[in-house]
Amino acid sequence: MIYSKEVEEMCPVTKGANHGPAPIPEEGKWVKAKEIKDISGLTHGIGWCAPQQGACKLTLNVKDGVIQEALVETLGCSGMTHSAAMAAEILTGKTILEALNTDLVCDAINTAMRELFLQIVYGRTQTAFSEGGLPVGAGLEDLGKGMRSQTGTTYSTLSKGPRYLELSEGYITEIGLDENGEIIGYSYVHMGKMMDFIKKGLDPKEAIEKASGKYGRFDEAVKKIDPRAE
Repeated sequence: MIYSKEVEEMCPVTKGANHGPAPIPEEGKWVKAKEIKDISGLTHGIGWCAPQQGACKLTLNVKDGVIQEALVETLGCSGMTHSAAMAAEILTGKTILEALNTDLVCDAINTAMRELFLQIVYGRTQTAFSEGGLPVGAGLEDLGKGMRSQTGTTYSTLSKGPRYLELSEGYITEIGLDENGEIIGYSYVHMGKMMDFIKKGLDPKEAIEKASGKYGRFDEAVKKIDPRAE
């Protein structure tokens, strides 16, 4: 250790107070975190890139300071999806400190990692008060059946009004309008379920029909339109 001349010439004074770290809630316990291995928890966070043209939702399951599970969901530019593919390989097996200082390829993913790090080390995880936390694999529960991200895509212009393109139920095939031209429902195809049916050997046309559904007062619509073409 190198000390400046000013410090070298100081006389020693005993440091009496010795306050340790404040305990943080972690998986149903109160933990005084002094090292990275003291940190555990599952949590989600959002990150964004510098030009703010894309965002990342990151889910991490951390046990004893090491990332055991990572779910990387991106929205925005095309390059983000390939960055997410690399980040999924990079993140698991690293301590949260390593991951914080690793290039996760996309700035939105890096920012999400920063936000999650803050939550995790301050005890603000989703599992702060859940005894034992959640098992590895819990991150997939957010995706639901078909293992597909929950996405919503809507579009609108002043002259032509709104178009629903994709909502949590799935890919919108038609939107139903009432006599005033207002949306009162829609039909959709759940893409995850459809692909599961096709993988099991079902004819694609039959798979589409089986994975289709309606929402709202779609059957009462006086006009039905394709939101992408009409």
